[in-house]
Amino acid sequence: MKLSWKTCIRVGISAFLVYLGIHYWSGVSGVLKTLLGAAVPLIIGCFVAYLLNIMMGFYEKHLFKKATNKFIVKRKSAICLTLTLLTLVGIIALVLALVIPQLIDCVKLLIEKAPGAIETVLSYVEGLGIIPEDIFAMVSEIDWKSKIGDIMSTLTSGVGSAMNVVVSTVSSVVSGVTTATVAIIFAIYIALGKDKIGGQVDRLANHFLSKKIYDKAKYILSVADECFHKFIVGQCTEAVILGALCALGMFILRLPYAAMMGAVTAFTALIPIIGALLGGAIGVFLIFIESPMQALIFLIFIIVLQQLEGDLIYPKVVGTTIGLPGVWVFTAATLGGGMFGIIGMMASVPIAATLYRLLRSELNGETNFIPVKAESAPAVDISENTETENGQ
Repeated sequence: MKLSWKTCIRVGISAFLVYLGIHYWSGVSGVLKTLLGAAVPLIIGCFVAYLLNIMMGFYEKHLFKKATNKFIVKRKSAICLTLTLLTLVGIIALVLALVIPQLIDCVKLLIEKAPGAIETVLSYVEGLGIIPEDIFAMVSEIDWKSKIGDIMSTLTSGVGSAMNVVVSTVSSVVSGVTTATVAIIFAIYIALGKDKIGGQVDRLANHFLSKKIYDKAKYILSVADECFHKFIVGQCTEAVILGALCALGMFILRLPYAAMMGAVTAFTALIPIIGALLGGAIGVFLIFIESPMQALIFLIFIIVLQQLEGDLIYPKVVGTTIGLPGVWVFTAATLGGGMFGIIGMMASVPIAATLYRLLRSELNGETNFIPVKAESAPAVDISENTETENGQ
């Protein structure tokens, strides 16, 4: 094999850059951390845009499949994005309408029953004879002047730390709101220009990568896109089913806060496997305030429902949707949650489905590197856009 000067220069420059990166790793890592911190809103925006694109694909498939009007087709992305945002706002408003009123009633009930509960506990403790008889004599001997001085000095010294907490909290809230705003704006830009951005990325990859690497990378990304797409749709479907079953069961058992707990259970069910238990813990606490016996009934009900969800609903709905057997769904969620918490639990299932499908295709000799398309929201065909830009 004959080496060219260009190859030698590239190897020399690459080796020199690797040496600099290793020798000055502290500075390089600091720069990388700074860049990553600055890119957090953009990364979140890409993820939000991907979620928006799923619902936009649904509207594009069902509303604009046979559209021929050039004015409408040209503004298809803007119309679908508007419908998607309105749908999300409607869902959030519906959930808040179900949760907030009953939550307010629960807080009022807690405030009303708290004094009586405290008196009951004190009477019970007094009946046990735990409180000494000379307790009042001990109280009368306390130097209340010095105690009040100590309390005032404690409160005075605590003002500074309290102000620090307030300032830190306000700063965190402002930073979070700013990050969320930038992420949402960036997501909207991506969602509106997804066809053009897709065409540009495709042209760059096709130009700088060999055809074999390009086709393989495109195939892997298409498989990952389909698995993540179907996982998100399946997870939302499973959450709706579980929330509806929870509300229906509570109505049948005549338990309080049925509508609110149905919404809460549906929301927490977005967390794989353990979501129903998290929602159940909230329900047990709220119902216990009103009736301990009903809280016990709800606890038994939610455990049965969680077993049904973990053994039947989740593997069937999510596992079948992404083409991953139920045992591997459970394994991936368990390992991902153990290593990276809730985010790892949610991301591990589609990642495992992607690896499972790629490995199965490799073992069966089916790796023809033809990109696949998700059924619910077909991938954007950028070939025409690419040809148009090449023609330009």
